[in-house]
Amino acid sequence: MTIYSFPKWMRDLTEEDLIFIKRFLLASGSLKEIAKEYSVTYPTVRVRLNRLIEKIKLTDTDIEDPYIGLIKRMVIDEQIEFDAARVLISEYKKQKGDS
Repeated sequence: MTIYSFPKWMRDLTEEDLIFIKRFLLASGSLKEIAKEYSVTYPTVRVRLNRLIEKIKLTDTDIEDPYIGLIKRMVIDEQIEFDAARVLISEYKKQKGDS
């Protein structure tokens, strides 16, 4: 089985995301157990899981443009701020003539 036979949402995950999912599954979905393993609080793990869910949802939806999808993933991964992403997407659409 090659990486290309995996669904797109799986291929777009980082190694860190995949490790988190593996640990989550091995802990039978217990966020408390994951919090202990990572030595963080339950709310911290919940935020991480929510980000991962959003990343998967974003990949599952048909995004009209890969660039816009990249910007949205960067927001989810906290690589850029939401306001900056909104400006980038808006300007990009203007340049393409979508607005």
